Amino acid sequence: MPSTAFVALVTCFDEDERLNLDATRAQVRRQVAAGNGIMAAGTNGDFSALTFDEKVDLVAAVVDEAGGRVPVMANAGTPATYETTLLAKEFDKLGLAGIAVITPYFIACTQDGLERHFTAVADAVTTPVYLYDIPARTQNHIEPKTARRLAAHGNIRGIKDSGGQQETLSAYLAVGRDTGDFEVYSGPDHLVHWSLQNGAAGCISGLGNVMPETLAEIVSAFDAGETARAEAAQERYTAFRTDLYGLGYPPALVKRALWCMDPSVGASRQPALLPDLTQDEAIREILRRYELL
Repeated sequence: MPSTAFVALVTCFDEDERLNLDATRAQVRRQVAAGNGIMAAGTNGDFSALTFDEKVDLVAAVVDEAGGRVPVMANAGTPATYETTLLAKEFDKLGLAGIAVITPYFIACTQDGLERHFTAVADAVTTPVYLYDIPARTQNHIEPKTARRLAAHGNIRGIKDSGGQQETLSAYLAVGRDTGDFEVYSGPDHLVHWSLQNGAAGCISGLGNVMPETLAEIVSAFDAGETARAEAAQERYTAFRTDLYGLGYPPALVKRALWCMDPSVGASRQPALLPDLTQDEAIREILRRYELL
């Protein structure tokens, strides 16, 4: 099967912080042109700053704009199983390729609690469900043995690993190999090629908002068996990641870098990163260095 690169799409806002669906649709078209799939309402999409209804409107607009040309996933995760299930049911009506469910945040969960949470959501919808592990942000981690049990559920199709630990990613990949139908998507931008080489179905990357063509090249070159080209694209991607993320919080910097390229995307909702002339110039210098500006 061809590998798939999903971009964790930014959510665009007006100057008054209202949802800007026209600008978001423009970003969808940009990713479609590069050949990347889309993850809507994820970490890079300011999902925690969106209301329930905004998430539904956002995902509906993204699916409509993509028009079936690339696969679209959306994150339905919230701290509570009840609200997550309600949102997943709304997403279930939209024709998504998958519903991602980030681990609950603020609430400390046992592995049993996580298993019950994901099972309840997967039971409530027909769209395939994907676990979403990002412990640095949620403080809850899906242990590989828990992922293995959940993989036996008929409607839990895979996992997005954004933990950044190669050992954990390897353990998830082992679950995929053993079950044969559990897809693993790598979240860390520097592990895209490595994860593909080790059996991942693809990646879900925030940095692809800024470098969509480079991300697409890593995947297309890998699928074509062109190892040197894939490695060169990954090296460029990793180097840009190192330079940009060295300035601060990655999702905010991705959005700000994209803003420097196209102000129509707007800033993130507060209290996220505020405009800073010194930092903006540092970002622009990095963008110029990589011929993105």
